[in-house]
This record gives sequence, C-alpha cells and structure tokens, in this order.
Amino acid sequence: MTALDDYQFDVGGLVIGTGTKVPVSEVAGMGAPDRRTADVDNPTDDGGFPGVDLFGTRTVSIEAGIRTPDDPAAALDLLAQLQQFTGADSIRKTAGALTVLRAKWPGRDVKCLFGRWRRVEAVSMAQAVYGWIPLTLEFAATDPHWHADTVQGLMLPLDISNDSQGFTAPVEAPITTGVSDPSERPGWVTNGGDEAAWPTLRIDGPVTNPKVWVVETGRYLQLQTDIAAGEWIDIDTRPGARWVLRNGSGNAAPALTSGSRLDLFQIPKGTSEIRWTATDYTNTCRLTLSWRDAYTAL
Repeated sequence: MTALDDYQFDVGGLVIGTGTKVPVSEVAGMGAPDRRTADVDNPTDDGGFPGVDLFGTRTVSIEAGIRTPDDPAAALDLLAQLQQFTGADSIRKTAGALTVLRAKWPGRDVKCLFGRWRRVEAVSMAQAVYGWIPLTLEFAATDPHWHADTVQGLMLPLDISNDSQGFTAPVEAPITTGVSDPSERPGWVTNGGDEAAWPTLRIDGPVTNPKVWVVETGRYLQLQTDIAAGEWIDIDTRPGARWVLRNGSGNAAPALTSGSRLDLFQIPKGTSEIRWTATDYTNTCRLTLSWRDAYTAL
C-alpha cells in the first residue's frame, strides 16, 4: 500500500492532498455519521418513546483541485486516472463489492473506510487550459466506522482442546489445563481499536460441520455441510458484504444454522479467544481469520 503523509488521501492508489498535484481544500463527513432512529410518538401524551438508534452510511466529501501549472494535458491525465480508479467495473458492476478510502491525519496512524465512490465531478473546466481543474469527490462508507490500515490474521488447526472427552478418573486436585499461561494457547486475537471489529473467515477442507465461536461473547457461526479436500468456504461479516461463498462463487449461506448471525459475529475490543470444532479425520483442515482494528473516529 502507498505510504501517506499528514493530510493525504489514497483514492484507488492515487495519492491526493498536501504535497501532491491534487491539493485538498476542504473535507466534510469526518465527524459522527448520520443516525437512523426508530422513535415512536406517544399516542396519549406529550413526547415519545425512544427506539433503536443505528448509524447510517458515512459520506465523506472532499473539495480538491488538480494543479499542473501550464500543463493542461497532465491535468486531464490526472482527471482520467481519478475517473478510472473510482469507476472500476470490478467494483461498480459487482453487488456487494467494496473499495477503500485511506486517510492520514496528524498524530494518527493511517485509517480507512470501506464503501463506494458516488461522485467524482470536475466542477469547472474553465481553467483547465492553465492546468487547474477544481474537483468534488464523495465517498459513501457502508460501514461508518474507521478501520486500521493493516490486516491482522490468524490460522488455526482443528480445535481439539475443548475438553469434550471429560476427565479421566481418578481426578486429583489441583485440576489444570496443562497450560500455565493462557496466552500460550492458540486462538488469541487482539483488537486494538475502541469498537468491535468485523472479521472474515476461510475454512479449508476436508471438514464436516465446522463451528467457530468467540469465547468472550459466545457468538458463533456454524455450518451444516461437508467441505471436501481442496475446497473452502469464505465468510465475510462486514456491513455491506455479509456473504458466505463456497470456492469463491457458490452461495453457501443456506448451510448456516439458525443461531449463526453474521450481523452479531464480531471481535470485541481488547483481547479475546477464537475457538472452533468440526469433524476431520485427517487433521489437515484449517481456519483462517482476518480482521482490521475498528475505531469510532479517525
């Protein structure tokens, strides 16, 4: 990924902002996102009853301008690049596909939003002959929270440490798990943000009826299906995505059990433990989990 300096943005690989040929004059939408409320009027008295408040999409508006003094061809080339990057067919024509907006602010690490570009407009072409084209860019983030620029990951073999076999008599005190330091067990993940993070999962076969859960929250995802050797299932829990695919294309969502909630399966802030169970007589299946730390603000 392209490195960013303070007050810079990454638009599909093209860096704009301070020190570039596309300076930014104003940015809106960096505060709290809009809310969708479900308040209900009190039918018999003053006031009303508060319902559930949900964050809507976050729209980031960027006022910028292409500045290539006395080089109108270079200005038009930059405008064409912006249009190509923000209107790519692979994103625009694929339902659920997301692109990313990366931003760097002073005293903060690079963070990003996931969503779609909704507007890339050359406000006026009157000064293009002099190498100046004012722009308005709008990005609609389907998940209003900010995310870390780097992806964290974890790969686990099949979990056989859940003590499902019970204890063997005679039992003598003290009873221990055999691991003095819990952090030495595999499956520990850390979300360094201040919000719960949405993970993506891949389960590689051969495996039958896998179940993945977060110990601290008790939330789980369970599939009632067989995954053959060489096959896999991908699960994306992020808002705006939330799909389950077999081998990258086939819909495997019907295999989820009724208690498996993609909209509730999150990695809480801080440190938590991921566990999983299934049937695999070869002990070659793997669970791969990845996530980005999540933040309320930039």
